[in-house]
Amino acid sequence: MSFSTVISGAMEGLRVELIRVEADVSNGLPVFHMVGYLSSEVKEASERVRTAIRNSGYGFPAKRTVINLAPATMRKRGASFDLPIAAAILVSLGEIDDVRVKDTLLIGELSLDGQVRKVPGILPVVMEAKKAGTGCCIVPAENAREAALVDGMKIAGVRNLRDTVDFLNGRKEIGFCTGRTDGMSRSDSEENDFSQVRGQENVRRAAELAVAGGHNLLMIGPPGSGKTMTAKCIAGILPPLTEEESMEITKIYSVVGLLDEKEPLIRRRPFRSVHHTATKAALIGGGLIPRPGEISLAHGGVLFLDELPEFRKGVLEVLRQPLESHSIQLSRTCGNYSFPADFMLVAAMNPCPCGCYPDMERCTCTPAQIQAYIGRVSQAFLDRIDLCAESSRIGFEDLTGSRTAECSASIRDRVCRAREIQSQRYKGKIRTNSMLSGENLKKYCELDQKGRNLMETAFTVMKMSARAYYRILRVARTAADLAGEEKIREEHLREAIGYRMVDRKYWGRQQT
Repeated sequence: MSFSTVISGAMEGLRVELIRVEADVSNGLPVFHMVGYLSSEVKEASERVRTAIRNSGYGFPAKRTVINLAPATMRKRGASFDLPIAAAILVSLGEIDDVRVKDTLLIGELSLDGQVRKVPGILPVVMEAKKAGTGCCIVPAENAREAALVDGMKIAGVRNLRDTVDFLNGRKEIGFCTGRTDGMSRSDSEENDFSQVRGQENVRRAAELAVAGGHNLLMIGPPGSGKTMTAKCIAGILPPLTEEESMEITKIYSVVGLLDEKEPLIRRRPFRSVHHTATKAALIGGGLIPRPGEISLAHGGVLFLDELPEFRKGVLEVLRQPLESHSIQLSRTCGNYSFPADFMLVAAMNPCPCGCYPDMERCTCTPAQIQAYIGRVSQAFLDRIDLCAESSRIGFEDLTGSRTAECSASIRDRVCRAREIQSQRYKGKIRTNSMLSGENLKKYCELDQKGRNLMETAFTVMKMSARAYYRILRVARTAADLAGEEKIREEHLREAIGYRMVDRKYWGRQQT
């Protein structure tokens, strides 16, 4: 048989397309020609594959070999086509039974000695193969647990090209593995706990509200007041992932190659802490070969920006759109890409360059310096923040007192109950109160007469924008859920309004 076809897969952003790897080995001048809109690393597969076949003990006759990767309209990148190319050639040479490869997807990189190396993006490829009705996937042994996360798919993890040939010919059995393990990740015991946070009751409450409703949170206060520690403690009160959410996040991490080989399934919501030197591409994704950025890696979890004014203003401004739409759309000459970005933003900052404002006895900054510093965070960006909490300097009594603060486990129980209330209430695309908009906002955030009077006064005095008004209603809805109340009460509104007063104190004027 001179012609053969093997199925593989290619990634384009987070989208997968199944690829037909066609091989034709015939008499003629001894050439190895590859076509199909290939990148340079795919073209280099000719030397890797030819050498790997010979070093695995199989003959490679001096014939005309043509490889086509279809469809030709999609750009092929990476080294994951090495194994299917080698298999297609060996089928054409009669070394592999062509019947066994018809219902099998192959993917993997080859070394010159025939070893099969792991590649990124295995999970979405296997998921797409299952949708297409493929019965078995042959993947690198290091990717086997990751691939086996897809229920109902037979996964064979191979270590070298000879194992692949023997398996396809039925001469060797390779046990099908599973990637699912019981329990949480090993880092659970290492997380920070809210019982370690001294004082700062208002910041702790703001963090609880933020997680319960999926709201964005900004903490502002002097250095050493516990802002960063509070942010890290938030990871311990996030609600558990559903099976669907876990697979969605694991898929993103698979594409960027950040999965643990032994425990590939992500069972905890991500907490991504980004350094202030991050670029736009690092934050939102993109590049010459578009790939997810930090906001997509934080999907379903928390994105933490410490020292917020130190970020370049342009970098912060690109967050405005994904904070509203919960996704990021990238347009490139090679196509359009969509990455998920449903994350909770947690940010921390000092009130001035020296960090002591508004304590004018200690602050060494001029008014112009203070204004320039906090002015790096625009009003438009602040308008996307639901909760702004002020952390005060920790006193001696807070540090040395015997009073024990509430632990993260207790706070997490309340958060989970509030999330369950929201899940039962909405039963659809809306998962948290922070996603309420339009008619749903009017329906689920209805106010009594006292509440209407209070909001009317606040709207007039604070000169609120419509966006700020709606965000107060969403936070008040979460406060009511934490209290187990069906209706939003006046005290819930007062608490929500209070979290809009902090930015007014520092920025001097409300958003317009």
